[in-house]
Amino acid sequence: MRVRLLIQQVLASCLLLSLSLSACVRAQDLDGFQLPSMQTTCFGMLGITTTQALEICDALALNENVRARELAQAWIKAEPQSAAAQFALAEILIRVEGNLARALFHLQRSEELTNYSSLGRAMAAGQAEWHYLALSELSYVHQLMGNQQASLDYLDKIANVYGQDVESFRGWPLIKMQEWELARESANKVLSSSNDPRERSRAWNTLCAVELAQLRPSESLEACDKSLSEDEAAAESVLDTVYLLNASEVALSILRMEEAENYLRRATRNINPQSVGDPWVNLLYLYMGQGRFEEARSAIDNLLVWRNAQEPIVAVMNRAEHFLVAASFLQLAGYGEDAASLSATALNQPDRTGSYSADDAQKDSIAALINYLANRNAYELALEESAHLSLRQSLPVLSKAAVFRMKAWRSGRHAAALFADTQTLQNRLRPYAPLDVHIPEWIEPEIITLLGEGVVSGVLEQAHEAGAFTLNEGYYFAYKAEIAAVAGKHRETVEYAAQALRELPAQEVLLKARLAARSADAAWRLDQFELSLTHYELALKTDPSVLRRLGLSIPVRVVASRDDYSEELTDFLLDSPRFRADSRGLLLDIGSAVEGRVCLRTRDSEAISCGQATGIDETMTLSPAQQLAQAFHFQAFGLGFEISQTLRIALKGNSAVVSSQKTLDAQRERDSVLTR
Repeated sequence: MRVRLLIQQVLASCLLLSLSLSACVRAQDLDGFQLPSMQTTCFGMLGITTTQALEICDALALNENVRARELAQAWIKAEPQSAAAQFALAEILIRVEGNLARALFHLQRSEELTNYSSLGRAMAAGQAEWHYLALSELSYVHQLMGNQQASLDYLDKIANVYGQDVESFRGWPLIKMQEWELARESANKVLSSSNDPRERSRAWNTLCAVELAQLRPSESLEACDKSLSEDEAAAESVLDTVYLLNASEVALSILRMEEAENYLRRATRNINPQSVGDPWVNLLYLYMGQGRFEEARSAIDNLLVWRNAQEPIVAVMNRAEHFLVAASFLQLAGYGEDAASLSATALNQPDRTGSYSADDAQKDSIAALINYLANRNAYELALEESAHLSLRQSLPVLSKAAVFRMKAWRSGRHAAALFADTQTLQNRLRPYAPLDVHIPEWIEPEIITLLGEGVVSGVLEQAHEAGAFTLNEGYYFAYKAEIAAVAGKHRETVEYAAQALRELPAQEVLLKARLAARSADAAWRLDQFELSLTHYELALKTDPSVLRRLGLSIPVRVVASRDDYSEELTDFLLDSPRFRADSRGLLLDIGSAVEGRVCLRTRDSEAISCGQATGIDETMTLSPAQQLAQAFHFQAFGLGFEISQTLRIALKGNSAVVSSQKTLDAQRERDSVLTR
């Protein structure tokens, strides 16, 4: 669950809501403090008259970010003891460059140069606005950097010096510290004393998270809805993106899939550059899990539009999240090497944790897990490629495969270490575990492979006794089936998979495909051939990439033309790790050189997937049979459509700071994507 970027944005409405300092402090404390009549807003505050500050704000308003930085640096060089100059450079480092560490240094310097203990002293020195801004920004930056106690301490300073009620901002730092009762107490205090809809909305959002953490999902969803209602009452043009995402997360935790999707769709209607949450990330995971691959492909375009519109401070906070969801999609589409590269970047450059209730270890664990899967997928792809190459051609490919396998092992060990905590693992097994970084349900069973069936089996029973699967026992049996499969207990695999397939929600398409693949493999080993083929067909029709991801092969009965081309193609396919010859298997129909096609068919000859040798490039180093074998693997074990190299490069983005674009331009681009 996410937190808004609140502390400095709306902490005292005087910042981004453009109220004067007098609106942020008690009126009786401002007697004799005359603000100028000019209405220029600078750093979100009215009444700032310092020439250098106004020049910097003008540059920022015109998106002249380099000039703004140069002006701030020149100001500090000329007046190193100026608290205003220190704050101005810190603000540029945060908002334009996303460099929190350097910004923190300058903010602390600004505080040292003011550090007033009372409003009177601040006013007498003529530095009240800069002291206030430094304190509020310090609270904000410490929250983003994970130092929640420091964030609370600065809120207390603001309350003590400026007499401002900051209670509605205390909830999220307390949640990050897992001080659930203190967070509930704080939220209830706001609800009992404040009529400000924005404050009440934040309080309800706090209760939304607290109730979910206390395993009261119905109360949590009610609190989320009240948070949205209060947000609407605040007369804002659109609902807060993060509140909608939190409501969606709560709906998912109680398995209300359609309701969760509705919240996400509402969140996509207006791009919010300041939001730490991108609803297209959540929708992309949802579409993938439900096997809605065409919609997932469209969501990728919209995800890029939203990402490119984000402010830099936001972009560096959730870039890893974008990389991981894109890596998950690319695995399904058959681009394992790109997925491995993206997930490695996410692992090496993790998100900041201030925007999420989850801790560092959880974020690192999903990055390591997806990187493990991506490298393993790339390894399987390399083995498939080597199958249709000559010995000389295959050597560099096999060498690359070995590298992917080593990287997968290393990431797997890293992920296993992060998942090793019993409490963390127990909560992970709960379907759509709230307040955690989301790991798709079709990916989570991989934890069993990493930790071993014995370890996970014990934790699974503890989670079951604690009521983790009360809403749907199908998830429990899905884990039991996966544990049995890893342990090589074929009969138990088939039995548990059958129970899971009966009970799981219909929307869990990819999880069901995984269970079908496990059951197909186990049933074949038990000589239950009809059941096995039924499950192979189900798995391939709903999630073609699942066999590659699990490293499994399909028994096939080859029917081929009697010519050199067909025989060569047959050899290539049977050398592939995806196929094994068996007269009782599915039908692999290989045409002649003239026909130039190959099809994998059901027992009733219904085509599951076909490859066609259209547009063979004779200038390529591969023979026509090799090209068709390659194309057929892409078609049979991927999503069936190509992801252009341009798009794959775009998904990798900029590893430093993504430049922000004007929201209007991004909205227009989004609208053009939606109307394609």
